[in-house]
Amino acid sequence: MKFTLSWLKDHLDTTASIDELRLTLDRIGLEVESIDDPSAKLAKFTIARVVEAKPHPNADKLRVLQVEIEKGKPTVEVVCGAPNAREGLIGVFAPLGAYIPGTDLTLEKKPVRGIISNGMMLSEREMQLSEDHNGIVDLDAKLADKIGARYVDVLGISDPVIEVKLTPNRPDCTGVRGIARDLAAAGLGTLKPEKKIDGVEGKDACPVDIIVDFPAGTMPLCPIFAGRYVKGVKNGASPAWMQSRLKAIGQRPINALVDVTNYVSVDRGRPLHVYDADKLKGALRARLGKTGESFLALNGQTYSVDDSMCVIADDAKVHGIGGIMGGEDSSCTPETKNILIECAYFDPLSIATTGRKINLMSDARYRFERGVDPAFVEPGLDLATRLMLDVAGGTPSKAKIAGKAPLRNFTVDFDFARVERLMGIKLKDADMRTTLEKLGFTLDGKGPSYKVAAPSWRPDVHGAADLVEEIARLAGLENVPSTPLPRLHGGVTRATLTPLQKRVRRARRMLAGRGMVEAITWSFIADGEAKHFGGGAPSLHLANPISSEMTVMRPSLLPGLMAAVARNRNRGFDDIALFEVGQSYRGDKPEDQVTATAGVRAGAAHIIGNGRHWQDKSGNTDIYDVKADCIAALAAAGIDASKAQITRDAPTWFHPGRSATLRLGPKLALAHFGELHPATVKLMGLDGAVTAFEVYLSDLPAEKKKASRAKPALDLNAFQPVVRDFAFIVEDGVAAADVVKAAQGADKALVSGVEIFDVYQGKGMAENHKSLAIAVTLQPQGKTLTDAEIDAASQKIITEVKRATKAELRS
Repeated sequence: MKFTLSWLKDHLDTTASIDELRLTLDRIGLEVESIDDPSAKLAKFTIARVVEAKPHPNADKLRVLQVEIEKGKPTVEVVCGAPNAREGLIGVFAPLGAYIPGTDLTLEKKPVRGIISNGMMLSEREMQLSEDHNGIVDLDAKLADKIGARYVDVLGISDPVIEVKLTPNRPDCTGVRGIARDLAAAGLGTLKPEKKIDGVEGKDACPVDIIVDFPAGTMPLCPIFAGRYVKGVKNGASPAWMQSRLKAIGQRPINALVDVTNYVSVDRGRPLHVYDADKLKGALRARLGKTGESFLALNGQTYSVDDSMCVIADDAKVHGIGGIMGGEDSSCTPETKNILIECAYFDPLSIATTGRKINLMSDARYRFERGVDPAFVEPGLDLATRLMLDVAGGTPSKAKIAGKAPLRNFTVDFDFARVERLMGIKLKDADMRTTLEKLGFTLDGKGPSYKVAAPSWRPDVHGAADLVEEIARLAGLENVPSTPLPRLHGGVTRATLTPLQKRVRRARRMLAGRGMVEAITWSFIADGEAKHFGGGAPSLHLANPISSEMTVMRPSLLPGLMAAVARNRNRGFDDIALFEVGQSYRGDKPEDQVTATAGVRAGAAHIIGNGRHWQDKSGNTDIYDVKADCIAALAAAGIDASKAQITRDAPTWFHPGRSATLRLGPKLALAHFGELHPATVKLMGLDGAVTAFEVYLSDLPAEKKKASRAKPALDLNAFQPVVRDFAFIVEDGVAAADVVKAAQGADKALVSGVEIFDVYQGKGMAENHKSLAIAVTLQPQGKTLTDAEIDAASQKIITEVKRATKAELRS
């Protein structure tokens, strides 16, 4: 919400400085986002007169000017390239050292084609007042007596523009008067009384019939529709003061009639619309749209409507969507002679729903969906009529009103003692009563309990707690004491994380500890990427995407991570290990949102190990790196991956021969891991081998609850473990995991770990056979192992591996 200081003072009688206004607005909950004071950036620019203008001796398009910048003082020489530079011109002068905002330059004394320019004559674009750069500013000759004066003072443009950030529950502050009311209640001045509006009710009836036409028994989406016909208008430019204010807040002046509607919308938070009455056919109705109807809106776009939307239509066609935007076919032009002014109230929920459905935002929608004042329909029509008569002339008709304003008439019982009970601040009853009355509330009763009626412009007030908030807000929330909440059970507060949140945190910590860097990527991706990764359902497409490359909710975390890898590689970082914990979406139901963790390794981003491994780790990452990541993440989440099955049915975006799935039973997939398919790598703008994994944390079975919350006693083994290496010759088809399981099962009490450290195939090995070397750790319990016990355990391991895999011990 933007407004100027002078605009605010139309409603607020105050002498407060701009800094006081900023502090007070922030204090009462109207957060100031910016204050733009044009006098600050234009302060050095003065009114000046061109005394002489001669051609530049060294340039055809330049002129050498003698400029009078101060009465009775010598002129200064300025080189100028403007085509309208001439003797006698009154313009705007910038001295040496001045900063030019439009060009982002500071003037320095330097020659221009051999002649030193001692300043600059300015255009409007160079002062950021408009885009006009056809010539330097040419002011009225009557300003000749103002030479030397500041430009901002002479033209009255030293008017700061204030922008505040409104919360959705404050529709009353979408108008300047609402903000002035809040400031007056905060003690920063006095709210000026409403001006009486005369001479707007004509003698003749409105020739355009206005009808509110909704099915019986349903809530009308437009409960009240008021209009007034004005004949004989002259639709030229709006007054300079109105244009100046609209320009200051970033709006483009269009013509007198349209500018009035925009002005009232900002001034009072009351959107309006004006029709060229000669373009209407028959009665004007607020009704439900019909499937198949459409209209050309004022923004040049054509919109289709349906039977859930409120439209404004005559007997021939739809002329707009009520409360959002009007149509081009009945818009006002310079040729418009007769008009119909619309002032109506539209249901906020309907406006919000329709706006989202057709993906159309407007200033009117912004206000109506928050809830404008339903009691200001007729006064708003009168105010707009008065302004239009002032700027465009014409003869008004009587007002035509259809329907009835949906007034709430909300009243609540309120005891002032409630403020201290809820907020902890003690205020005088008289001060609290004054605050509420200045905000527009009416109080009935003698105290301490009152019946308080909320004003029509405050739809956000629903009970006594809201009144407490209003009083505390204006008294100053900085006065509310900080008090710790009482503990319910005493002692240390119990953990509040859910099992899934705990798993997420442990998995995140584990992956970071394995040398991976956490990334956070967008939850929506391009349609082609979504379909490639098994998603892209119509129900997951965004109604209002921020980009053509972010149109669908992601079915997997991998596309975002791969895009991040591509961005890093484009900047010269080839060895990447990234992971993310977040949500992916299988459908549009709550249970279709999956919490997962995924990781991508590319280049030589290997896991840091102990140096003893059967693979050569000097090259790129491979399936075994991400398999280890996957198992580590599962372990952190409380799942023993050794009890899961490894199957070769990873999704299609993985390489079919270099990927796998970890399962618990045929239906529950815990994770996928492996090298990504070359087509996937190419789609995401990468090249070479890229490995990845994805673990579905929310799909994991619940961890078994411990019998006791007490932690078991710390069991530190005092005896030295023994490591023995074994090399077995097995057929190519034997899985390494089978050898590991067999060795682990040989003596579960003694064998504490089994690790593969070498695989060999080649010379000296029978055809279709390979050598698997494992290191088995024996952890003695109770006493140190003797050589005989170690030999016996080793024999058990050999026997069990032979039995399970038909292996032979390699000699």
